Amino acid sequence: MSSRLHEKYRKETMPALVKRFSYTNTMAVPRVSKVTVNIGMGEASQNSKLLDTAAAELGQIVGQKPVITRAKKSIANFKIRKGMAIGCMATLRGERMYEFLDRLTSVVLPRVRDFKGLPPNSFDGRGNYTLGLKDQLVFPEIDYTRVDKIKGMNITITTTARTDEEGRELLKLMGVPFRTPGQN
Repeated sequence: MSSRLHEKYRKETMPALVKRFSYTNTMAVPRVSKVTVNIGMGEASQNSKLLDTAAAELGQIVGQKPVITRAKKSIANFKIRKGMAIGCMATLRGERMYEFLDRLTSVVLPRVRDFKGLPPNSFDGRGNYTLGLKDQLVFPEIDYTRVDKIKGMNITITTTARTDEEGRELLKLMGVPFRTPGQN
């Protein structure tokens, strides 16, 4: 069984992209390949319990067990040694990715305070989009009473688009609410 967003991609988004960019091969049409959700916890170097709760909350949000990320090199100013646990991340693919994107665009982003749309210029040059959320409480899966510390997260939507314009059009057609250029 495929998700609502996956059906929308197949039935509406693909034909619109083919018409807009005139692709001759259906395999050339851009699609979302993965979504990476990352929580960086620099304070976890002093208090390892923070990382456990962050990983548990991220697991509730994405529906799979996150991976604990470790420091690649030592940074003396931040009291971080190589190999210390400093965050957690989860990579979503397939149906779970479409379900998460659907929840993100239809439930989570409208719950963000003073939300006027996502900035349309956060693309990396290869059609991938990254957005940051300041707190995890906008997700309905998180129990407000159990939260000890507000944690922000980065969400990266990786696409197979070659340019930012193709990626922006793909995400816009899939329902990602971008800010119009006149808005702040």
